[in-house]
Amino acid sequence: EELLALRSAAAQLRRTALEQKERIRMDQETIRELTGKLSRCEGGLRSAPAAAGLRAAPRPGTMGHPPDEPPAVRELEEAVRTLQDRIDRIEQELPARTNGSAPTAPALARDALHTKMEQLEEQLLSKILTLQKERQAASTDRSQQQHNIEKELNSLQNRVTELEHGPLGYSPPDAFKVTIPVQNNYMYARMKKSLPELYAFTICMWLKSKALAGIGTPFSYSVPSQANEIVLLEWGSNPLELLINDKVAQLPLSLKDKAWHHVCVAWTTRDGKWSAYQDGEQRGAGENLASWHSIRPQGIIILGQEQDTLGGRFDATQAFVGELAQFGVWDHMLAPAEILGLANCTSHLQGNVIQWDDQAVEVFGGASKAGFAACEEGRKA
Repeated sequence: EELLALRSAAAQLRRTALEQKERIRMDQETIRELTGKLSRCEGGLRSAPAAAGLRAAPRPGTMGHPPDEPPAVRELEEAVRTLQDRIDRIEQELPARTNGSAPTAPALARDALHTKMEQLEEQLLSKILTLQKERQAASTDRSQQQHNIEKELNSLQNRVTELEHGPLGYSPPDAFKVTIPVQNNYMYARMKKSLPELYAFTICMWLKSKALAGIGTPFSYSVPSQANEIVLLEWGSNPLELLINDKVAQLPLSLKDKAWHHVCVAWTTRDGKWSAYQDGEQRGAGENLASWHSIRPQGIIILGQEQDTLGGRFDATQAFVGELAQFGVWDHMLAPAEILGLANCTSHLQGNVIQWDDQAVEVFGGASKAGFAACEEGRKA
């Protein structure tokens, strides 16, 4: 409101200065016009007596007295008096000049207006800079406050987990699940360990989606030069997709029944061959998916969110909502029999690159951990 008032005052001062300047210009034009007319009238008066003298020679019978003045002379004299009166009135209306070298009152008024406008502009600029600094400070405070809240939530969640399961964690250490109860852009889990350079992999996990449409992003792996190095994503009405180096393969899996499912995706750089499994059964396979590409190392593995930059810039519309467990990574393509053993719980094969371990998984933003027995939960489903 103060800025609007200052801008309005500055605009009014500018309009007043322009009006004053225009009035002065018009008055000066009027003076010049009247001065010209006066000069012409005075010239007419000087020529009129001479002409009258020529005509005023004594006539016989006039006894030497001149005749009456001609009407033209009287009209000129009357016009001169009228013009002089108008000039006097205009000069009285105009501000008087103090002396020959001093500035006129209109000039002083213009200078005062310009000074006032400059002062107002300086005040406006100062106010704008102050408001910008306040907004920046408020934004920084909000970011810091959000960070502190998230830190407190994580601390409280870890404390609750300790109270529920004891300080030693889960027994065995992989007997837990991560729960993300709400679709948002701040609840997720992060694997503490990264991937080495890989020329093939198998990634398996248990998941239970509670989404109404697409299941979102169960996991994503991002590296500094590529946000979509490895991503499993089902967004909106699109089918489930496996992205490798931002190249896409559509997977014929169906995971929207709100039940537990065991999911595996396997890939090799040789010809870009891939395969997808649901509950131990191969549902799809193909090739030419990022052929001859090597998975780059030292990235970040996030469960529940799709990364648009390394480790962040999540999109709530692509988030996973539900439960995840037993996330593991191998550096080769598992055989179909090995994947079936993991799905029906006849095998307890751990990933030789990433293992599911309570101490290796961090939760953030309100995501939580709870006890989980894969086969028991699967039978309940």
